[in-house]
Amino acid sequence: MSKRIKPNASRRAFLKYGGLTILTAAIDVTLPALNPLTSEWVTSANADSLDKFSIPGKNGLRVLNNRPLNAETLPHFLDDKITPNDRHFVRNNGLVPSFEPDRETKGWTLKIDGEVHNPLILNLEQLKRFKQFTYSLQIECGGNGRAGYDPPGKGNQWTYGAVGCSSYTGVRLGDVLRSAGLKDSAVYTGYYGSDPHLSGDPLKIPISRGTPISKAIDDHTLIVWEMNGRPLPILHGFPLRVVTPGWPGSTSIKWLKRITIRDREHDGPKMTGYSYRVPRYPVPPGAHVPKEDMRIIESMPVKSLITFPKSRLNWKLGIPLMVRGHAWAGDRSVSSVYVSIDFGANWIETSIAAPVNTFAWQNWSTLIDFRKKGYYEVWARAMDSAGVTQPMVVPGWNPKGYLNNAMHRIAITVL
Repeated sequence: MSKRIKPNASRRAFLKYGGLTILTAAIDVTLPALNPLTSEWVTSANADSLDKFSIPGKNGLRVLNNRPLNAETLPHFLDDKITPNDRHFVRNNGLVPSFEPDRETKGWTLKIDGEVHNPLILNLEQLKRFKQFTYSLQIECGGNGRAGYDPPGKGNQWTYGAVGCSSYTGVRLGDVLRSAGLKDSAVYTGYYGSDPHLSGDPLKIPISRGTPISKAIDDHTLIVWEMNGRPLPILHGFPLRVVTPGWPGSTSIKWLKRITIRDREHDGPKMTGYSYRVPRYPVPPGAHVPKEDMRIIESMPVKSLITFPKSRLNWKLGIPLMVRGHAWAGDRSVSSVYVSIDFGANWIETSIAAPVNTFAWQNWSTLIDFRKKGYYEVWARAMDSAGVTQPMVVPGWNPKGYLNNAMHRIAITVL
């Protein structure tokens, strides 16, 4: 028998404080997209019509920007337990490097310097001599859900699809750093890739982010060269990238060339100012927040996604409907996922699987019986291992539109 609990917010509050924006994004997306055939921006009121905007080697992605290239996966294309390469979102800050795979693989080196006793320059063969690990790891853009904020945050207007959980093979970053001999002064990492700056200036760096040493040496933070058993696709960092699971995807630097160990918080491009930062205290929408009052985003918040069925489904009365999806919670695990079909008046507990390993998303599912014909919305809400639950509406506003973990909703018409 389904377990039901009382809602924690009202439908009226949902409409009043901006949930309507998220609802629109969930049910009938209206976003600009680049037509790759004409290089012109177009707008569509139907997410399905955006399926045709494709990237070579990708399937089911909506292009948000082509310079730099950024594209999200439509929720119903994320139904796989492990995200296939062709359905993983793409997030870039600079240009995609041009590579000749054979030559680049043979000539690639990774430099480790800074606050270490033994600076290293490793080629791929030397790197692969460290003990190898394969983990399913979740990566989510810090701006996933930005389209739900009002006033909007500057940047790509992601809805729900800047997330994926693929299987990666590589070595533990901590093992490599320990082989270089971390000094007592080691505080932070600084990652550098080979992606060119949008300006074309070879002296400019599009992004260089890092993490505290404690996150860098976590057993599940990897330097990887394979994604789902195949060499990393160029769009995902070939031939080498960092994967920092549970933290903003910007800390999982692609096309990795150098790791410098800092004796202070890293201050590379996209590490300072408002980049990947949120206010230290709640602020009203549209407020100016001094830079000194911003904090770096670390662990991502609890979140869930409905991947089946596709929104705007027509369903026959009397037939149970299987609803399923994924849930994740940054450095934490997910303890429960509930769904509602009556606008939050009642909640139905789902069956949720344990992660295949730490930092993998968790798969959930439930059968729903609709008792009468009509229009329904399925809302999904996850709770993490610390008891923190997804909000019904957009969370606290921030200038760059980060960390929107409001509940995902889909529309069902029962005939």
